[in-house]
Amino acid sequence: MAQTVAIIDYGSGNLRSVARAFERAATEAGLAASIEVTDDAALIAAADRIALPGVGAFAACMNGLKARDGVIEALEHAVLVNQRPFLGICVGMQLLATRGLEFGEHAGLGWIAGDVREIDAQDVEIPHMGWNTIDGPARRKIPKLLSGKSFYFAHSFHFEPENDAHIYGVTSHGRDLVAAVGRDNILGVQFHPEKSQSAGVDLIGGFLKWAP
Repeated sequence: MAQTVAIIDYGSGNLRSVARAFERAATEAGLAASIEVTDDAALIAAADRIALPGVGAFAACMNGLKARDGVIEALEHAVLVNQRPFLGICVGMQLLATRGLEFGEHAGLGWIAGDVREIDAQDVEIPHMGWNTIDGPARRKIPKLLSGKSFYFAHSFHFEPENDAHIYGVTSHGRDLVAAVGRDNILGVQFHPEKSQSAGVDLIGGFLKWAP
């Protein structure tokens, strides 16, 4: 029976590109999967796996989520109560934080304690755009797919978790930057797997097989 994957539509993110990457990853992994781009709370609550993409400003993305009737509640029920595997992408990963400090202070989902701050690296261009290698801890099957591989980044702000145990990978751009966070059934990546060619497809394939 095909697993259902809900890609959350709240008006932000390369939704069609993300959906195509999930479809390709499922095909290459030999998995039956129904990929749905949706803001329907009932579909989200019932999904086997959930992905939350995002591009743009933290507050705008958070406000977009709040504006979708019942979506945050459905996410919390599916991910925190039913422990469904979750993947946050770029700003979708940043929204896991306690707060974002872009254009003021804004509350996030609060699933992983920490702040999203402006990159303060010296002698490098901001935003951080382009291909970078990820290193760091490999605590789960999925983070093992990250280590030593190059992925495509595009961001000016970065996630600083309070607990180092939630850091699943780092990259370097004038300083160390957190590239992946996680706990339990939750994974977030700062890069764009849908723009990261075979490495991104492998990562999504790993997520589709993940049994936390």
